[in-house]
Amino acid sequence: MNKNTIERYLGLLEKSFVIFRLRGFSRNLRKEISKNSRYYFYDTGVRNALINNFNPLSMRNDVGMLWENYCIVERLKKREYLGMQANSYFWRTYDRKEIDLIEESGGRLHGYEIKLSDRKASAPGEWLETYKHSDFSVITKDNYLKFIV
Repeated sequence: MNKNTIERYLGLLEKSFVIFRLRGFSRNLRKEISKNSRYYFYDTGVRNALINNFNPLSMRNDVGMLWENYCIVERLKKREYLGMQANSYFWRTYDRKEIDLIEESGGRLHGYEIKLSDRKASAPGEWLETYKHSDFSVITKDNYLKFIV
């Protein structure tokens, strides 16, 4: 399947509210990737049906992706419900540093790293160096409710 066909299919899925897209965030720095997009499902049940995997979480190798998808879609719902205006992106560099969700609102940036595991996470050095006045939070099982409710 060629790239144009895939993009058309993804566009149809977006228009029918099956998926949504986060574009890459960049201020045109050489290290940042901005042309790629990430897609998330509004309903992870549709995602599970497409990949034919309804196994319990303990038997899955994509739990981290499901958690990230869940947290991001619920965050978007919260913002919509509360009228919180923000642009949403993800951030990644060519050397694979990344932040799952960037919210840009009122001229401020806030990065969110969404982690299901108990491993410590911190803002990538390149992010802190480039966006000195931005905020950064790690979203985990322990604090996600404040993020989405």
